[in-house]
Amino acid sequence: MKKNTIVVKPYSLTEMSKMYDVCTRTMKKWLLPFEAQIGQKQGRYFTIAQVTIILDKLGLPTEIAL
Repeated sequence: MKKNTIVVKPYSLTEMSKMYDVCTRTMKKWLLPFEAQIGQKQGRYFTIAQVTIILDKLGLPTEIAL
């Protein structure tokens, strides 16, 4: 994976929060206004469609640190 790219794949809340360099609690608060559009996670992971919506709503992280 290149430094400035994101692979759109299923991610857990923890992985998404690491991407944005925030704690999981902050990530949950950020996602709360978009809960209806994002929908429920499928088990432990957000689906590819949900990840796409999240990236669209929150914007791309400035640095990706997985």
